[in-house]
Amino acid sequence: MGGKKTIEKTHASIGILGGTGLYEIDGIEDIREVRIRTPFGSPSDPFIIGTLAGRRVAFLARHGRGHRVLPAEVNYRANIFGLKKLGVERIISVNSVGSLREDIRPRDIVIADQFFDRTCRPNTFFGEGIVAHVSFGQPVCPELVKVLYDTAVGQGLRVHRGGTYISIDGPAFSSKAESLAYRSWGADVIGMTSATEAKLCREAEICYATLSLVTDYDVWHETEAPVTVELVLQNLSHNIGNAKTVIRKALAALGREGVRGCDCGSSLKNTIVTDPAAIPAATRRKLGLLVDKYLR
Repeated sequence: MGGKKTIEKTHASIGILGGTGLYEIDGIEDIREVRIRTPFGSPSDPFIIGTLAGRRVAFLARHGRGHRVLPAEVNYRANIFGLKKLGVERIISVNSVGSLREDIRPRDIVIADQFFDRTCRPNTFFGEGIVAHVSFGQPVCPELVKVLYDTAVGQGLRVHRGGTYISIDGPAFSSKAESLAYRSWGADVIGMTSATEAKLCREAEICYATLSLVTDYDVWHETEAPVTVELVLQNLSHNIGNAKTVIRKALAALGREGVRGCDCGSSLKNTIVTDPAAIPAATRRKLGLLVDKYLR
């Protein structure tokens, strides 16, 4: 009986990734702090597991409590793999972004549905003798996006459904020339984290969507102040409360655990091209959580 209770307390079906300004979620009950070991090292911080709005959730501060990890230093693979080990099926990510469009204003929320990845960091679980090519044409979960958007609209918030998120390594903000180039490419917002998470969630067969909190107009705008940490934190303080409210209310609208109306839960099916007999035993063990059901 004791073992079963322990498993239940360290299990969650919904993951919440907090970015700049979001280091905790108010209202989580029956809290348990859990450290997870993964084949990819340690996650950014211990997971905070508990009950929020009647759902079992796992919260992780992407940059660690105290914000001590650079965007390019975040161990994204350990974070997502750790959430998978906890039983997470859906991840709601929260992050700060700059706007590359006049009509997307500071303090708006954008729920991006496309990514342009300019980072140079590990963004796949595969390698070391096993190759897989997942589909990434539609990189976010449409079901999760709809729930988040409808919830935000219901709260009377300025929210944009869809848009292209361009992801850079940072930690410096863009030069003006870069910002103007990204605008000419058709990007809508700019950040430093979500593209990597979205790719890993697709390989892990986890639904993913992101609430991007707009803090500034990057540096392209001629009449608005250029982005600074002070400006980012000032506008985030306004929007963090909105994001927390959207998350709490969205949980009630999500399907129950094990019930998903999307294809995210089978996104790895038919993507592994390596002959199972050629996969090194150590790699097979390392990725067993992800691949075993397809290599039997």
